[in-house]
Amino acid sequence: MAKQKTNLFPKLHNATWPGVVGKGVPGAEPVIDFDTMLKLTSDADVGGIKFDGFDLSLGKPHFDLDSIEEETKRLVDKVTTLHLEVGTVVPAIWQSAGGGSAFGNDADRKRFLEQVKKGCQVASELRKLGVRPNGCVRIDTAGSVEEWTKNPEQNQKLIAETFKEACKIAADYDEVLACEGEICWGGIHSWRRMLQILEIVDLPQTLGFQADMAHTLLYLLGYNAPEDRILPENFDWSDVDTFDRAYKTMTNALRHWTVDLHIAQNDASVFGSGTHDKTGRHCLPNDPNGKLDIVKYAGFWLADEDGLTKRFNHICWDGCMFANSVMMNPQTWTDILAAMSAVRARHGWK
Repeated sequence: MAKQKTNLFPKLHNATWPGVVGKGVPGAEPVIDFDTMLKLTSDADVGGIKFDGFDLSLGKPHFDLDSIEEETKRLVDKVTTLHLEVGTVVPAIWQSAGGGSAFGNDADRKRFLEQVKKGCQVASELRKLGVRPNGCVRIDTAGSVEEWTKNPEQNQKLIAETFKEACKIAADYDEVLACEGEICWGGIHSWRRMLQILEIVDLPQTLGFQADMAHTLLYLLGYNAPEDRILPENFDWSDVDTFDRAYKTMTNALRHWTVDLHIAQNDASVFGSGTHDKTGRHCLPNDPNGKLDIVKYAGFWLADEDGLTKRFNHICWDGCMFANSVMMNPQTWTDILAAMSAVRARHGWK
């Protein structure tokens, strides 16, 4: 009997930003440089299966958005040498990196949009150069939940207006924006508020949802938005049926908006490091405290009642704020790649 071929899609990507997020400031661990992140990605191997590519943080020190031409050339040279693809890119939209809040004042919102434009420029150029066949331009609101709560409904309107302008920019470059649902960003800190923004903007061909399995688990618990929690308080994690119903409620609401997916694990707690506010704690895929059957629940995002949605051609591992000792251990990336490969084997296609 002929050996069954491995599914070719979705492509398996690692992320470069875990080398930067929550690191590089007093009291935090040092940044892991870009070349090291690429080598860790390129070296991982599970029975001949390799990472197909990586998703890219367009922020210093990994990438300088103020030197796009030089940085893009440097990146293409590295990608070609390592036989990797680039996928989703993340422009530095936050105030600390030169951007501003999507619901801030006029100057904040202008800076936000300027960074989105730079991100779209890089994304488009990489696509033209043939090293980026898949992926989106990832955004969030770049503003805190604390600031958002000062005037929730007005801030929702401002976010929607800013995102509509961002969509015009993305459309000019033939790019798609993916808004990451994460509990630390005001206005998208709950699944209902995230859905509200997507529906107000109502440009599904240009603005979609980036689901991260670690962050969306916290959506179920209503962290930062107790009024929107789906799982009951003091939930018994052995009650799989109740969890499945809650997870289905969330994924049914957001799946048809989903244009990008982060495979991840979470232990139902929050964690922050460096300048990064507390968000869903990322765990290793085999962490005994992890609450997710990764392969099973990835399927909730990848398929609906009619089968696989095939709305995006790659998935990415996201594991931010791991200790550097964990990040530098090759076994970490072998285990992550094995989990990713298992997702593709169950929910992928030829």
